[in-house]
Amino acid sequence: MSRAARILGALAVATAALLGSSTAASAATHEPVIFVYGFNGSTSTWTDMVADFQANGWSSSDLVIFTYDSHQSNVTTANQLAAKVSAVRSATGAAKVDLVTHSMGALSARYYLKNLGGTSVVDEFVSLGGPNHGTTTATLCGWLYTACSDMSPGSSFLNTLNSGDETPGAVNYRTWWSSCDDTINPDSSVALTGATNTAAGCLGHSELHDDNTVASQVRAFIG
Repeated sequence: MSRAARILGALAVATAALLGSSTAASAATHEPVIFVYGFNGSTSTWTDMVADFQANGWSSSDLVIFTYDSHQSNVTTANQLAAKVSAVRSATGAAKVDLVTHSMGALSARYYLKNLGGTSVVDEFVSLGGPNHGTTTATLCGWLYTACSDMSPGSSFLNTLNSGDETPGAVNYRTWWSSCDDTINPDSSVALTGATNTAAGCLGHSELHDDNTVASQVRAFIG
């Protein structure tokens, strides 16, 4: 083989390696994940899970915590979430996002999916200890906050939210519930018809967003 042929061959190998590296890097990218905390929650709700995602290949720019007034109506929050999703998609260029919610955060996110066009731009939906069919603990503050009234079993908000298809669109839905969650009563409230409903074992309500096993399962689910 001539020297020129050897040089051309080496260039071809190097080019293929670079292209392969570029393809691998592209394949390793993730859709933006928007985290939605629950009643009386804050950005600190997601400290552990965000750190877990970052340690496992997610860019900090693709991990977004949605902040809002958790005492207001879940309908109001859903509209604010819709604006946040649009902003994230615009900033990142992503066609779709994933939603990871804790507790009451599931309700506004589900309203967004069902009533505000969210199913067209959300790939995966996660509910960690969500009061999807209400929780008796919400009756303690239902007289004071609209959000609590929304979460109360049999509320008009929940009746409307759960009418018809509980998991609309082509979104992949998954829930996690705990037999030791004293905030969500009954435990069965979390499960959604049409979702993958996962028993997380004996974890407290807040432990659902801090547990390493749950975090790894959530990461595997949303890819």
